[in-house]
Amino acid sequence: MPEADRRIVETCFSPALFEADRHTDSIVVIIDILRATSSICTAIENGAAGIIPVGDVEEAWEYKKRGYLLAAERDGYVLDFADFGNSPFNFTRDRVQGKTIAYSTTNGTYIINLALHAARVAIGSFLNISALISWLVSENRDIVLFCAGWKNRFNLEDTICAGAMSERLLGNSRYATICDSTLAAIDLWSKAKPDLRAYIEKAAQRTRLRDKGLDDCIDFCLTEDFTAKIPVMKNGILVDNNL
Repeated sequence: MPEADRRIVETCFSPALFEADRHTDSIVVIIDILRATSSICTAIENGAAGIIPVGDVEEAWEYKKRGYLLAAERDGYVLDFADFGNSPFNFTRDRVQGKTIAYSTTNGTYIINLALHAARVAIGSFLNISALISWLVSENRDIVLFCAGWKNRFNLEDTICAGAMSERLLGNSRYATICDSTLAAIDLWSKAKPDLRAYIEKAAQRTRLRDKGLDDCIDFCLTEDFTAKIPVMKNGILVDNNL
């Protein structure tokens, strides 16, 4: 395919770098693998009707008062009025099937709301990586892989996942990149993928989770293709793309 006709893949390492007005015609893929996007993918796979991304604690409390099931945390700690926190293991079928859940996290739900002016907003993780890439190719738009990072800072785990996605996308002749962040993410992924679990030991978030006793889900969050579902934003709610 001629270079001029290819779709562009970009990567954004931090909310502080995201330029919403540049991406109104793009698909923005939200990546926060430890743990928000892994949890959202798990909830949708287990039958949740939808996930409402909630930006701040006050808004989360309002949803709770209105009777919504609430998953909410800050810095890994479950808010005292929430029903549960941010582990994918919380989103079991018996808890979430058929329910719409208000969801508020330190990093992930914040960047979902930053991206709302994009053409499409989708949730990405290792858990749905193959289905996500197939869907992105079918949509035939420029793509921004938006890493949640940690409080506006770069992180390893989301960048590595973006690299894995970029490698697959750029293996298709329809896509190209002139984005140094994408090339750096692919380089990190190339270094990590022979032993991803060992590489993640370097990540600061892995240490934060361990120190709080919240690291039981790491192996699960690094599992490819647990689900073929793709959560996408429709009318302010994350739902299964096939609905």
